[in-house]
Parts: sequence; C-alpha cells; structure tokens
Amino acid sequence: MSLPYDNNTYKVKPLRIHDGDTFTGEIDLGFNVRIVMTFRLEGLNTPEVVGKEKAAGLVSKAFLEDKTNNAKEVLVRTKKKEKYGRYLATVFCDGVNVNEQLIKEGYAVPMAY
Repeated sequence: MSLPYDNNTYKVKPLRIHDGDTFTGEIDLGFNVRIVMTFRLEGLNTPEVVGKEKAAGLVSKAFLEDKTNNAKEVLVRTKKKEKYGRYLATVFCDGVNVNEQLIKEGYAVPMAY
C-alpha cells in the first residue's frame, strides 16, 4: 500500500532505534541528497530503556526495530520540531501507521504535544 506523498512525507532509512518512540534515520530528499535526522514519534510515549521501565522499554524498542527493519518502505510524515529539536513524526512501514500500531498493541500510551 502506497501513501500519497506530500511536502512533509519522506523516505527514510532507519539507522538507529534509540527506544520505542525515538530513532535516527537517513532522509532521502531526492536528487541524491540525503540528511541524517532524529525523530520523535508523534502522539505517543513508550517506556524508557533505562531504570525501572527498562524491561518494557526494551520490548517497545524491539517492536519498532522489527517493523522498520523488515519493511520494504519506511516513510516519515513530519511538520514540526519538539522542544528537544527532534522532528515529530508519524512513521509508516509498508503503508501501515506504526504510531497507531504501537498504541493499539500496548507498547505505547497516547500523548499530546
């Protein structure tokens, strides 16, 4: 399933999954222009991968790694940065909204920005 592209949707090659709601990826801007950026998944929060939430955090991180590593196409749709300078993003793996999946399957809780 392909998504319609707009000015805020980009192909991304995930490079490092930090936790269940943050990753760094290489964005393809077209014409052989690529940049590396860090993204914060919008509208949700996952457990941290350190401290008392570590076990649950590692599970949500593994879920995001599995989805992005096994997808033929990973897209991010983003429009703004959050307070730490990361772009807020909705992630699509082969057309499936991963943000919604994380919440639906219990790996994340909804969070408004």
